[in-house]
Amino acid sequence: MADMVSLKDIAPAAQNNINTQFIVLDKGRVTFEGQNKTCLALVADNTAAIHFQLWGDECDAFEPSDIICLTNGIFSYQRNNLVLRAGKRGKTEKVGEFTMAFVETPNMSEIRWVPDPNNSKKYVQEAVISPHSRIFPPML
Repeated sequence: MADMVSLKDIAPAAQNNINTQFIVLDKGRVTFEGQNKTCLALVADNTAAIHFQLWGDECDAFEPSDIICLTNGIFSYQRNNLVLRAGKRGKTEKVGEFTMAFVETPNMSEIRWVPDPNNSKKYVQEAVISPHSRIFPPML
């Protein structure tokens, strides 16, 4: 597997290539988009928290305290909200439960991102949407 990425180092992008591991802190109610079941979870690692979109069978497969390994994930806009998700090519797998250090702030989904003026394929942090999150210094 490719290198694992910390949640604090994730930025919005159009490519599916995020490999990371996190613990599920909370899971929202299941909703339906047409025939597709979906729900939003709050997940975290030891660097940051993020909203994770669960689809279909994933909604029933994962519960709070589950530790999940995400392979080839994507962090992108889903209905005007930034969410981490497996996407069509990604894979989620439960690899443990309960025993993982985590932090709840910053929440990377609660940061406003704008296109990088120096690189149109990248995004940079502009502002914090939630008072519970704090912004990191820009990465070089």
